[in-house]
Amino acid sequence: MPTIRAELALPQKGASRRAFDAASGTFANASVVHDLARGRLLDRLELVRIDPALAVDLGSATGAGARELAQRFPSATVVAIDPSLPMLRALQHDAAACSRVVAVAGEAERMPFRSSSVGLVLANLVLPWSAPRDFFGETARVLEPGGLLLFATLGPDSLAEVRRAWAAADDRIHVHAFFDMHDLGDAAVSAGLAEPVVDVERIALTYTDIASFVRDLRACAATNTAAGRRQGLTGKERWRRFEAALLAQRSGSRFAITIELVFGQAWGRVGGAPSRSAPREASIPVERLRGSRKSVSRE
Repeated sequence: MPTIRAELALPQKGASRRAFDAASGTFANASVVHDLARGRLLDRLELVRIDPALAVDLGSATGAGARELAQRFPSATVVAIDPSLPMLRALQHDAAACSRVVAVAGEAERMPFRSSSVGLVLANLVLPWSAPRDFFGETARVLEPGGLLLFATLGPDSLAEVRRAWAAADDRIHVHAFFDMHDLGDAAVSAGLAEPVVDVERIALTYTDIASFVRDLRACAATNTAAGRRQGLTGKERWRRFEAALLAQRSGSRFAITIELVFGQAWGRVGGAPSRSAPREASIPVERLRGSRKSVSRE
């Protein structure tokens, strides 16, 4: 059972959606971690034999994963699901993608599919914005027997430098809860998924100044939307304490931000996953709308 503090460190859906709405114009140029993680997940498709009739890019943002799936599986129906309508609208600017990808507004925990109907779910960095039990439970519901889930998320060592720096400034929650790879594997099994395999890769993003780091966070919507976050202004003195503590961790002229990437795969259980009722809320196609350790330097 998660502690109360862990529950407060989970993101609020409405606040997270607004952050992604605001980042829709900057996300594609700031998504270095998302791009790396997505590439690792897609590489794993070379090691399995699947030919899904229905493939889902879950938490698709501007649809890069959906475009890749459409190229890899030309006979599949590819659906890009994201709660942010401005993110999904980016697909409308790509005529080729629009002809192959169905863009749908929806949440990872309430996918608009019948049970046991999806052959592949690609979930790139969706779990940082979801409760693992709900995410894995819904994925187990929609995957057909033998269907594949590929996911990437952030492990508990992610943003460790930021956690330490904020601890020197106050006692509030500034970084979301990230879950250990073993806990994620257990959650997948408990949800009814089969043969989970989970591994970890760490990278370091390095910066010369805090302004660049904060700008990158905002540009890819990686801002603090935890339920227990401070609701008021941070205040100049508190921010100065945070800056001093983060810069104190510099090596030479740069400071590093650790990103622990957790990669996993699991299969739809033959014989079916535990029964769960399908979502009752309609999702809206965007067509109907208008309107190993690596270092990556970020200047």
